[in-house]
Amino acid sequence: MVNKFSYINTFMSMDTPYEEADVVVFGVGFDGTTSNRPGTRFASSAMRSEFYGLETYSPKLDLDLDDYKICDIGDLQLSIGNTDTVLDEIYEGVKNIIKDNKIPFMIGGEHLVTFPAFKAVYEKYSDIFVIHFDAHTDLREEYNNNKHSHATVIKRIWDIVGDNRIYQFGIRSGTKEEFNFALKEKHTYMEVSTIDTFEKIVRDLKKKNVYLTIDLDVLDPSIFPGTGTPEPGGLTYNEFEKIFRILKYSHVNLVGCDIVELSPDYDNTNVSTVTACKILRELTLVVANNYNKLLGGE
Repeated sequence: MVNKFSYINTFMSMDTPYEEADVVVFGVGFDGTTSNRPGTRFASSAMRSEFYGLETYSPKLDLDLDDYKICDIGDLQLSIGNTDTVLDEIYEGVKNIIKDNKIPFMIGGEHLVTFPAFKAVYEKYSDIFVIHFDAHTDLREEYNNNKHSHATVIKRIWDIVGDNRIYQFGIRSGTKEEFNFALKEKHTYMEVSTIDTFEKIVRDLKKKNVYLTIDLDVLDPSIFPGTGTPEPGGLTYNEFEKIFRILKYSHVNLVGCDIVELSPDYDNTNVSTVTACKILRELTLVVANNYNKLLGGE
């Protein structure tokens, strides 16, 4: 299994042997359908370097990476240049992790990579809900004559799960048709621009299986310019701290998650990369802690 991945330097304190790990972190360096500014393929490698500037301990969550069994297996080996093949390779990689009864945590890459990862998770946890943070709706049926695109990824997931399964937060950009699909036709639950109802939704999802996907352009570009399609009017990092605390004390079963759309080269201060690293640390701690609570029957 592990020889399907290329090893590079690992994230700090994510060096538990694969066989013993509960949470498996891996990178997916693909941005083949990016329509604006490419560069997300470099996200995981940039983050691995900057991650060592953080501490293993989160004072906001009172959790420490050293207390959990987390394994960074490096980046998936992908056939860059062939989108369909790449999607199959991501699917197979995540399927192997799921088969080994571990929680996959993926670092993109453009947002399309969420689709094959989710599809693999769905095959084991068909009774599943999706929480989606993003600046963009990602609900187009096609984009540039392509049904598999970063702009169609949530619509492709909706094709699998149907209505009343997808919860979208921070959304502030999309076509009129996409907003009508969510807000008027109510195919998804969408909160425009904000996260005010997030805590209530998480309470409603108690004991449910949840896949969490975070497009980092949900953050305001004044604090996160390092992304391909920045959109003013986004969340602050402090709002993400609130999200993490809510998830820590929730009873949702986080069975898979990802963070996507960091393009490190568009922020030469590296602040965007550091912010992505901190989100990775906090969310990994939440996922690992919730997994342990589930094992303990809480």
